[in-house]
Amino acid sequence: MKATTRRAVGNTGLEVTALGIGSAPLGGLYADVPAAQATEMLETAWDLGIRYFDTAPMYGLTRSEHLVGQTLREREGYALSTKVGRLMTTERAGRRLPPEPPKNPLDPGWYNGLPFREVFDYSYDGVMRSFDDSQQRLGIPNPDLLYVHDIGRVTHADLHDHHWGQLTKGGGFRALHELKAAGDIKGFGLGVNEWEAIRDALEETDLDCCMLAGRYSLLDRDAEDFLSRAGVSLVIAGVYNSGILAAPKGGRRKFNYADADPAVVAKVERLREVCDGYDVPLAAAAIRFPMRHPAVTCVVIGAKTAAQLRQNVEWFDTDLPEEIWADLDQAIGE
Repeated sequence: MKATTRRAVGNTGLEVTALGIGSAPLGGLYADVPAAQATEMLETAWDLGIRYFDTAPMYGLTRSEHLVGQTLREREGYALSTKVGRLMTTERAGRRLPPEPPKNPLDPGWYNGLPFREVFDYSYDGVMRSFDDSQQRLGIPNPDLLYVHDIGRVTHADLHDHHWGQLTKGGGFRALHELKAAGDIKGFGLGVNEWEAIRDALEETDLDCCMLAGRYSLLDRDAEDFLSRAGVSLVIAGVYNSGILAAPKGGRRKFNYADADPAVVAKVERLREVCDGYDVPLAAAAIRFPMRHPAVTCVVIGAKTAAQLRQNVEWFDTDLPEEIWADLDQAIGE
């Protein structure tokens, strides 16, 4: 399998490349990314044959959607996903906004985000307005997939039940079904860091495809049992677990958006030793690991530069011996 291999997304009739582009870095995740640099990366992805692109209103507080839309809107033959659940607004005289939501522990903030504020809204009207707003920012009337973004108890804490009620009893899922029935989108699902939210959503409605970040990786197998019985097509993000699996030895030690504890660092070094024994990069094993699961359709990665993207494609296309996987499992005690 190569990065450009075409893969079917459930029963939607949609195909994506095995490697896709996640555009959170273009919103300024962890570092400033100038617009020219972002555009160069997206253009390079296209030139290399990547045809699946994911974005969200949250990324850079609408900046990412603008950049992705600018690159894609006059092209054909791509698959595009964006997300619902957040509306973007501004604070100005006379406008009453709800209280600032509690800090999401999985949200590191944006270095060059646009001057908007997010308001969570998973209701029928909120989903429909979010879709309309994304169409205009992208300049693309029919994005292929919509993911309900960051629904879950870790993200919303005491407000989770309120937001879950908007999505279920308040018509959020109904709005998504209507958009699909009208042909405005090809499918929908959840885009989350918490696999439990996908489990709970499947008890409420049918889902076409879900994006899960960081919970099914070479390092974190938390969602493995669930994936085997979920019965839904999956896109896996966060394969490097905030960068620790792609960093050189002694390099960046972020795990799950925070500083990695010593136990995690030690586990990573055991994985690295196995890969060194096969003379393959640890990152190559990390980016290919999720593709071994039959429920996984593709992997998305975030790149800040064209050079980073080329490196990710090279890692994905690396030939890995089948024997390496058992040794990697043993290295983390699986």
